[in-house]
Amino acid sequence: MGEPIRQQRRGKGSSTWRANSRNGKGDVEIKNAETAGTVVDIQHDPARTAPVAIVEYEDGEERAILAPETVQEGDEVHIGPSAPIEPGNTLPIGEIPEGVPIHSIETQPGDGGKLVRASGTYAFVVTHEKGGTRIRLPSKSFKKLNTQCRATIGKVAAGGRKDKPFVKAGNKHHAMKARGKKYPHVSAVAMNAVDHPFGGSAKPGMPKTVSRHASPGSKVGSVSARKTGNKTE
Repeated sequence: MGEPIRQQRRGKGSSTWRANSRNGKGDVEIKNAETAGTVVDIQHDPARTAPVAIVEYEDGEERAILAPETVQEGDEVHIGPSAPIEPGNTLPIGEIPEGVPIHSIETQPGDGGKLVRASGTYAFVVTHEKGGTRIRLPSKSFKKLNTQCRATIGKVAAGGRKDKPFVKAGNKHHAMKARGKKYPHVSAVAMNAVDHPFGGSAKPGMPKTVSRHASPGSKVGSVSARKTGNKTE
């Protein structure tokens, strides 16, 4: 009898599959108010791929936001519908012109920003439509959002992070360990048939869709898939 498959070992939740985020800066969200602040520091956050900017707002509160490109210490950032279209400022997407790069986008008004938060990424407004604003995500898919959902102007800093070569296996090991992933990662079709449902051969023509009620040892591939392809909404 084979060992538990990768999905079963991951689901156990042991330290092997758990990302080390104890040194993170905590929640990095857009302040839910119309205000302005000054960037007092740019810091590295071990729990994320992008640096964070520490902003001191008018009410004295200090809060971390994702650092956009070109923003530096001493710059002012504004939150509100009347804020200038400049990197670091946050506005409702209904007030942002088409083609302007944005990040840290809310999916519901006031949720603090959920989309496009990785280093070097950005989305942009495609068109303002009746009942919403359509944006294009880094995945090249489109999403329609409430015009009151807010977004921050500019690209997330630290673009090109993946261009630097790892050079040696130790650097790759530590990079994968920080993300809570097992390294090295063995392809399922390269395993023996006893170790994985995809093992033994490439199995051309074998469907990858399995039932939601399948046994844990065979629940791999597309579980209870309703359709395939990318969503456009």
